[in-house]
Amino acid sequence: MTDAKTRIDETVKANDVVLFMKGTKEMPQCGFSSKVAGVLNYIGIDYTDVNVLADEDIRAGIKDYSDWPTIPQLYIKGEFVGGCDIIVEMTLSGELDGMFDANGIAYDKEASNKIRESNA
Repeated sequence: MTDAKTRIDETVKANDVVLFMKGTKEMPQCGFSSKVAGVLNYIGIDYTDVNVLADEDIRAGIKDYSDWPTIPQLYIKGEFVGGCDIIVEMTLSGELDGMFDANGIAYDKEASNKIRESNA
């Protein structure tokens, strides 16, 4: 598990935005991963996706790394942000926009606003 933890840590620290998910950003393999990837894709975030289904050590290790029991898991600038429900809530409240702004991460603000408008 130490090797997995090292690989996870290096990935999280080397990339501004990382989504540990089931499947890939182009082809999510579960509804929760699809929802988070859909948000990130729609608002144009440049992010690294890590398919936990391709590596059992990473799948188990990410839960220990974050002390969070579910996947997907989103990291911004090395910080664990949350899973699906938290990301959806933060998107709808505008809090996720604030995190991207505070960390200098480019995204389509108009698209982000459209998500909120369509869910109002």
